[in-house]
Amino acid sequence: MRFRAKLLDLQCILQFSRVATTISKLSKLCVLRLTPAKVCFACIDRAVSGGMRVWCELEQGNFFDEYRIEGRDESNEIYLEMAVEQLSQALKSAQTAQVVKIKLTKKHVPCLTTEIVLPSLAGRSRSVTHDIPVGVVPQRLWPEYQEPRMLAHDVSICLPPIRLLKSVVERLKNMDNCLILAANSKGALTLQVETDVVSVTTHFKDLENPVVDASETDTPAGSGQDPDQMVEVRLDIKRFLQFIAAQQGTPEKVICNLAGHQGVQLFVLFDNVHIQYFLPGLMR
Repeated sequence: MRFRAKLLDLQCILQFSRVATTISKLSKLCVLRLTPAKVCFACIDRAVSGGMRVWCELEQGNFFDEYRIEGRDESNEIYLEMAVEQLSQALKSAQTAQVVKIKLTKKHVPCLTTEIVLPSLAGRSRSVTHDIPVGVVPQRLWPEYQEPRMLAHDVSICLPPIRLLKSVVERLKNMDNCLILAANSKGALTLQVETDVVSVTTHFKDLENPVVDASETDTPAGSGQDPDQMVEVRLDIKRFLQFIAAQQGTPEKVICNLAGHQGVQLFVLFDNVHIQYFLPGLMR
């Protein structure tokens, strides 16, 4: 197996670094799926309850000036398990980089090696190298790390700005561990905490309800339902806040699909980066 890539544009370097930082705030381990066309981050929390799934996909042509891959078979893909925080830490020194090189190397163990070329001082070139240990994922496990399909859902709605959402949820988290998130097809959204002694609800209105392409999802669970009807999902409030706090930068949109008792599927959309999350619902 061989992999080598190079980033020259500083904005692409910074965006790639922000993606790694976002993923690192949500999971200790992730699988880096490398294909001829894409670089994908996949995280699966196998916790019995409260587990979060994350998927992020980058078109390599939008980021890399050089990109070469040789897999073991005709699929020409490579799957690497890694501590994503180590990649995030390595890229912190790339904030003023001229070049970032990434390649698969063999030290005592397989490594993803980053070489960061920094602006020269007094005519002397400088570079910082990090070796990040990786595990090669066996091919029999590859099906676990494919892009998730859009869930059949009852309501799809664009969430308010992340900063506003964060300030609301941070106040609610001290009241209970369960957040009741509810929305309808007329742009209404509520965030509620309910205990034996208090009930607090924050209301949002006139939010966008995205039109979902039927070819991208299973049959919508909410087909034919009353657009005024509020669909609610109960979530672990700390997990939801973790999702909000992990976001780096200001996304163009954050779409939330409510799938009844199953949970919520969230899509964070930047200019050329899309990140998917799934948060399971809690039982009543």
